This record gives sequence, C-alpha cells and structure tokens, in this order.
Amino acid sequence: MGVEIYLFSTSSHPDATSINSLDIELLNPVINFSKYDYLIITSKQTSNALEKFYNKSYSSTKALCISEKSAEAFEKIGGEVLEMGSGYGDNLVDIIQKYPKDTKWLYLRAEVVASDFVEVCVKSAYNIDEAVVYRSKCSQEIKDFSLNDKATLIFTSPSSVECFLLKHKFSTKHKVIVIGTSTAKALPKSVTFRLSKLRTIQSCIDISKEL
Repeated sequence: MGVEIYLFSTSSHPDATSINSLDIELLNPVINFSKYDYLIITSKQTSNALEKFYNKSYSSTKALCISEKSAEAFEKIGGEVLEMGSGYGDNLVDIIQKYPKDTKWLYLRAEVVASDFVEVCVKSAYNIDEAVVYRSKCSQEIKDFSLNDKATLIFTSPSSVECFLLKHKFSTKHKVIVIGTSTAKALPKSVTFRLSKLRTIQSCIDISKEL
C-alpha cells in the first residue's frame, strides 16, 4: 500500500484523505454594491456568502479574483470577473495599481486574513473599503483525526497549518506540501516542505505522487 496522503483544506480531492480544517460561518453585513466600481474576492467562501444573503445585488459589479478557483466560484453565482490574479495577494497589488486611484474597490473578506495587500494599496492612496462576509474556526475534525508518522501532508492555507498544530506535531518522516508562500510561512522553521508549482490542490497532489 502506498503512503497515505492527507489534505487539510475546506475542499476535498479523490486521491487524498480529506480533513476539513475549518468550520465556516457566513455573515451578511449591510452592503450597498452600487457604491463601488469593483469587488475584490479571494476565496470561494465569499461567493458562498454572496449567494446566500445578497440576492444577486452584486451581479452588476465586476470582481477582481485572486485565482482561477475564486473566479470560477464567482462566475457560478452569476458574477462577472474583471481580472484574475495568480493566487497571491502581492499580485493583486500590481493589478489594483493599474487602475486610477479614485477607483472604488470593496474587498469582501474573512474576519482574519493573511495578506497585507489592502494595507499596501491604501498607503499608496488607493480607495479600498472592506466588508467581513465570513469567519472561520478550527474544526473538530482536524483536532480529532489520527495520523501516522510517514504520511504526506498537504496544507492549503496558513490557518490549516495553525489548526493542525493545535493537536498534532510534525514528524521528520512526514512529507509536507504547501499551496503557497503564505502557507509556508505558517510552518515551524524546522519543517522541510515542497511548494506547489501552481496554487491549486491538483498541483499539490501531483507533487505528492512524485515523492
């Protein structure tokens, strides 16, 4: 039998044992979408909140989406994508700064975020408001599962690493794969890891099969 692959994410993959790392609570703050030229979306959870609470009032406002997956989720609920980033917050800074400074952006975000791209843009006088549309907490599932010392571990967000470390430790025999640089920074400095070529779960799975 091959080495077991564990995927710590809010998504699943048929080639891995999927451990839901977070429980998500969707929120519905009052938002007047007509005030904004464009939205900024960095996760599928944002689109879930929009679909649940906002009755397509967002559909006439295009969105800058951080990745292909977030763009697909927004289009699925009837939204139109303005541009698509490479999966990293730093890349969004470059895209936003192509637009006039008086462009009005609304960043629909989690309660806690890892990237400081909004702060960077605001310091340069770009106009970005923020609305918290979901919050998350570590799931009981990630706390309770049992793990062998020789498994391959895939982490898809800094929070998935942080939740894992609440109850578990890394073994020197673990093979660790992360989906992006922000996730890599959440790992203990002693942990050796591989960074996925693309910011997708499939890219991580492909690496796991090479190890």
